[in-house]
Amino acid sequence: MANLKLTDVAKTYGGKVEVLKNIDLDIKTGELIVFVGPSGCGKSTLLRMIAGLEKISGGTLEIDGQIVNDIPPSQRGIAMVFQSYALYPHMTVRDNMAFALGIAKMPKDEIRAAVDAAASKLQLTEYLDRLPKELSGGQRQRVAIGRAVVRSPKVYLFDEPLSNLDAALRVATRIEIAQLKEQMPDSTMVYVTHDQVEAMTLATRIVVLANKGIAQVGTPLDLYERPNSEFVAQFIGSPAMNLVAGEIVGTGPVTTLKVHEGGGTITSNVPSEAEDMGAQVNVGFRPEDVVQTDGDAYAYEGEVEIRESLGEVTLIYFKRSAPENDAVIAKLPGIHTGLRGKTLRLTADPAKVHVFRNGVSLLYRQ
Repeated sequence: MANLKLTDVAKTYGGKVEVLKNIDLDIKTGELIVFVGPSGCGKSTLLRMIAGLEKISGGTLEIDGQIVNDIPPSQRGIAMVFQSYALYPHMTVRDNMAFALGIAKMPKDEIRAAVDAAASKLQLTEYLDRLPKELSGGQRQRVAIGRAVVRSPKVYLFDEPLSNLDAALRVATRIEIAQLKEQMPDSTMVYVTHDQVEAMTLATRIVVLANKGIAQVGTPLDLYERPNSEFVAQFIGSPAMNLVAGEIVGTGPVTTLKVHEGGGTITSNVPSEAEDMGAQVNVGFRPEDVVQTDGDAYAYEGEVEIRESLGEVTLIYFKRSAPENDAVIAKLPGIHTGLRGKTLRLTADPAKVHVFRNGVSLLYRQ
């Protein structure tokens, strides 16, 4: 398998429309890297540039130390799984999976062995003689993945492979992809998705794309627990991290914050400098990290506007004093009733309270 290195990679259309710039990324052999980001951020474009389906406008792409900018897709040693299954409807599952190997003039016995091995990994053995129309959506996607597996490429590229599936099939196929990766620990995979659950559960590292570049790279827990910006903080996690305006009223290893909405104070384990005293900041806390309190140390006080009972948790939405602000959400374990219209105070462990100044976490500022 292979490692990939992108150095100052850029993409423009017509020399004027800039889509991506300054992309620096080192993908190690055996990693499963997931590209996430808002619609239009360039994640599929970046994947297609790695595949050779889009021309690189600037910078270099290396696969195993070889610059491949001008090497055609067929010679890069990659295999791609698309959002659409793109199966040949008149061919059996076996023939679909074997097609590329036949084009490469591999001996028939080797083709059969490769297809049988891939079918076993993907639990497709009993479907090898069926046509695509006789398969479920999840089975068709597994065939598309199997068509990539039989080629034993250097790098696997997945472009939103589960987005055409319903919720139950998406979960099942996601688990199958995770199991496949465990069976192929040396395989290098790059995966594009808009679904952060896929990203959090599958990725070795996540690459968050925004504003034509990389917003942050890290393990799923790094991005969840230590986001470098308000954008990443609200993009990773569902529901999104709450942000409320506040002011730094105490500095040092532990930062004391005055919350504007409701007038409470709360502490954060994020350190601050003496010159930060009085700075206007946004205080961040995740819905699942808050608890109710009756004390004076709280992150937010507000009136309950909407309650969503999901059984194992209850989502509480609070009315904001400034209607244009996003609702503050609390994710409380269990079932909670009779809260609508009540005023509640929420607090959080100082280790779970984030501080952002000018959109950047105090943990990451230069």
